[in-house]
Amino acid sequence: MKNTIRKTVALLLVAFTTFAYATEDNDKKAVKTTKSTVVWKGYKVTGSHTGTIAIKSGDLEFDGETLVGGSFTIDMTSIVVTDLEGDSKASLEGHLKSDDFFGVDNYTTASLTFTSVKATGKNSYKVTGDITIKGTTESITFDLSVYGNKANATLKVDRTKFNVRYGSSSFFDGLKDKVIYDEFDLVVDLEF
Repeated sequence: MKNTIRKTVALLLVAFTTFAYATEDNDKKAVKTTKSTVVWKGYKVTGSHTGTIAIKSGDLEFDGETLVGGSFTIDMTSIVVTDLEGDSKASLEGHLKSDDFFGVDNYTTASLTFTSVKATGKNSYKVTGDITIKGTTESITFDLSVYGNKANATLKVDRTKFNVRYGSSSFFDGLKDKVIYDEFDLVVDLEF
């Protein structure tokens, strides 16, 4: 009986030590925020608008060469419109930062934390994460590719899940050509 208990304890210690070592062995690589970009694109009945938003901080976590995690903080105050100029540009930027959209006075950051990473190919992953915008957290799944010290992904975000309902035909009738579609795209290019 004592030998069985000793063997069980020894196996548990080996398993725990192996797990702890594997966890500590993961390598977090900080994202170079000045060399990484996030481009957004929003759609409406009469066209679309594009712009950028800055990564405040972020990292990707690797076990050897395999991606196993990541987390990012986005500076919501940095929303820029790139397809307009002058007063139109300033007006749209102000509106996007207002409570009609992202309420950046109260919600200065958004975040994304990976909760599951599954390899789908040599450099490709299916990532599921928790994305938080305007204090609301939802799950999101997207494909991410890693090549050397660079990674890229395209995310589709349904803004209405985060109480960003302005111009949404899902919540308002009679908008006609003023409808702004619920989903917007984020195209992310990272360097780390």
